[in-house]
Amino acid sequence: MNLLVAGKQCTSVSTDSRTVAAGALFVALQGPTHDGHDHVRAAFARGAVAAVVEREIEGAGPQLVVPDALVWLQQRSKQERERWGGLVVAITGSAGKTTTKDAVAEVISRRYRTGKTAGNYNNHIGVPLSILNLADDAEVAVIEIGMNHAGEIRELAALARPDIAVVTNVGSAHIENLGSLEEIALAKRELIESLGPAGIAVLNGDDERVRAFADVHPGRTILYGTGDFSSIEVAHVRASNVEYLSEGSRFDVADVGSFFCPLPARGGVMAALAALAVAKALGMELNELKDAVAALQPPKMRLVRMERGGMVIWNDCYNSNPEAAKMMLDLLADTPATRRIAVLGEMLELGRWSEDLHREVGSYAARRGISVLVGIRGAARHLVDAGLDAGLAPGAAHFFPEPSEAGRFVKTLAKSGDALLFKGSRGTRVELALEEFLN
Repeated sequence: MNLLVAGKQCTSVSTDSRTVAAGALFVALQGPTHDGHDHVRAAFARGAVAAVVEREIEGAGPQLVVPDALVWLQQRSKQERERWGGLVVAITGSAGKTTTKDAVAEVISRRYRTGKTAGNYNNHIGVPLSILNLADDAEVAVIEIGMNHAGEIRELAALARPDIAVVTNVGSAHIENLGSLEEIALAKRELIESLGPAGIAVLNGDDERVRAFADVHPGRTILYGTGDFSSIEVAHVRASNVEYLSEGSRFDVADVGSFFCPLPARGGVMAALAALAVAKALGMELNELKDAVAALQPPKMRLVRMERGGMVIWNDCYNSNPEAAKMMLDLLADTPATRRIAVLGEMLELGRWSEDLHREVGSYAARRGISVLVGIRGAARHLVDAGLDAGLAPGAAHFFPEPSEAGRFVKTLAKSGDALLFKGSRGTRVELALEEFLN
């Protein structure tokens, strides 16, 4: 969106001086460890034409001085959302938000000019930036909404004002802050509660907690998934005859036909179904979207399949929680290979449930027939111990305190014919293990 700030027309908005483009507005935010005011001059040097600041940086360039730059950012995004007046599809869930967001945007862009959240800018800073960086001619915006405490989704939804709300699932992510799956479900439900009667709820019908959100929504609901929704009197997009292939997945949708999706595993199928459900909500013909589904691509470090030296490598390093880890272990178990090696980093924000949940994933890996289990950092030690308790041989389970060390070990172990999975929470930096392994 074009913004007039400090007498200058701004074509984009950034809070990171390193990403400033020519014509941008730079908003100087103060955080616990960084102060954007230290980078105002750098932002102008990179092409910013104006800055929003809490204290003027003398001689740097045109500036708007405000009491609180973050409040200004949020309030201005709310005003621009109201002025723009297009449709917003908001997406939340414990796992799969970014993959689903990208899938939805790709599919509906076949009819509508579509903008979307960049990367996973889904918090109190990212959502306003996503709104303010929409193109003026966009007809639909696909906005990812995250949270780590109760009430956060409600606040972000007040900025985005969604017309369609998608909930992918309810899982253990952020249980440290919320205390139980029931409380996590209530926090996710805030997105559905933000819809008016004219809004449309798009819900993962395979997740019973998410499916129950339909009971609190007075408007239209569309379920998606692979289960039997025939007894539920709402519209649905259901996949049947699902096949998981090395190059993706294939499934049928009743009255529409067969779809091929290059996103692998169950997570890929569910993202594609969510996209089709949103398309249905927007009145699009699903039988015209087979090419769109076939063109879907995974986001960076999510569901990425590589082949090196006769090995299949799954890169899902971006983040992790117990439900997502199990899904990727299923994918690894279904990958044709001589051996299957899972490199799993510590899962964060699990609080007092951390040991039990790590042990649950380790046991699950052993039950799924994983050949070698490698844990990285902290509570991942419990994951390795549980794998041994569940039947892995002593030489088939290993723990390393740092990701690079784990990567060097896996490099000595893996050989042609193996399939490998690299996955962990963002803070565990499992991608460093993958980089070491690939080097």
